[in-house]
Amino acid sequence: MRATIIHAPGDIRVENVPEPKITSSTDAIIRTVAACVCGSDLWSYRGVLPVAEPQPIGHEYVGIVEEVGSDVSGVRPGQFVIGSFVASDNTCPVCQFGYQTSCRHAQWVNGAQAEYVRIPLADGTLVCTPEQPPEELIPDLLALSDVMGTGWYAAKAAEVKSGSTAVVVGDGAVGLSGVIAAKELGAERIIAMSRHESRQKLALEFGATDIVNERGEEGVARVKELTNGLGADSVLECVGTQESLHQALRSTRPGGNVGFVGFPHGSQIEGQDLFFSHVGLRGGPAPVRAYLPGLIERVFSGRIHPGKVFDLTLPLDEAAEGYKAMAERRAVKTLLRP
Repeated sequence: MRATIIHAPGDIRVENVPEPKITSSTDAIIRTVAACVCGSDLWSYRGVLPVAEPQPIGHEYVGIVEEVGSDVSGVRPGQFVIGSFVASDNTCPVCQFGYQTSCRHAQWVNGAQAEYVRIPLADGTLVCTPEQPPEELIPDLLALSDVMGTGWYAAKAAEVKSGSTAVVVGDGAVGLSGVIAAKELGAERIIAMSRHESRQKLALEFGATDIVNERGEEGVARVKELTNGLGADSVLECVGTQESLHQALRSTRPGGNVGFVGFPHGSQIEGQDLFFSHVGLRGGPAPVRAYLPGLIERVFSGRIHPGKVFDLTLPLDEAAEGYKAMAERRAVKTLLRP
């Protein structure tokens, strides 16, 4: 089969590799209908994370079940499924608390930018759609496997409530999905921090009420200006840098909350600053599995259209161009079709 392999920073190749096999009785093999490039994939592509040797890449996927292990009973061949980037049993105490990405038996899914992918713990990880989706829903459903679920977690962790004011730091696919989530959870005012016109337009379409172009302390000052000097009730941090995390914390009112889901790199928090701010901070890898049933329902009912974050669609063989376009900010998110 054809699969995307990262050889080194900036070196993405689509190569012929063996098809995945059932290796555990709880596995499923998925024929990939659509996959995509994640912003977190770019950390390896840009060399921020080391690439010691060539390896498969990709963790967002929707597809058709081809084969299941002998202990799989929740999904069957022929069903259209969506899964998280972390495989979980969905039954352990941590999963029952709603944090499947910290499942006691968690396994990270990788190699999904391929024609087929093996999904461990299939019963706990995969969620079937109510019917075979029409072609136009594929991008929306693909977005649920990571970015929409992550944006939703950011809003939940930030405790967005009906009538509240939310700020979204980051205008990538996760941040834009966070705008959708904040609106769905009832935020009355949603301030999107973005410097890119195309992303600003999409944020407004998704439900943002204000756009802030400024960053850093100027961005914080602008948020304070828009919130009567207080700061926002909830702030969604969807980038992961030192600057974005500090910007998020300082844009939050005393007693407010930050949901941070941007993969952190080089970011640190001064304990006393957090202590005296009275700002709550919660985040981590999003428990996408917890939100999939509700998000699938929202997509099928037409309430949300997170697939609009895909502004570049390419055949799998052109994955390298998809990475390059995102790294150069010519695309928000690349959808790949095997």
